[in-house]
Amino acid sequence: MPGLLRGVARTAVVAGTATAVSNRVSRRQAGRWAQQEDQQQASQQAAAPPAAPPPPPGDDMTAKMDQLKQLGDLKAQGVLTEEEFAAQKAKILGS
Repeated sequence: MPGLLRGVARTAVVAGTATAVSNRVSRRQAGRWAQQEDQQQASQQAAAPPAAPPPPPGDDMTAKMDQLKQLGDLKAQGVLTEEEFAAQKAKILGS
């Protein structure tokens, strides 16, 4: 019986330590992510929205597709808002 009790106690200590370490890591990561988000928001507010790149020489349809793809990437990265994306898309498709 003492061996069983010792094993249970050891398991409880290991589980408690693992939980404490896991919680500490989670809090540290959450803090880092929040700091990164704050930095990204500050840089986005300071920077002017990028203009659509000029069309490369060649096939007009291919150039428009490339521009739309770049705009989609910028929107996915959070650089462009939905309104800016829609305005640039209309500008590309309208020309």
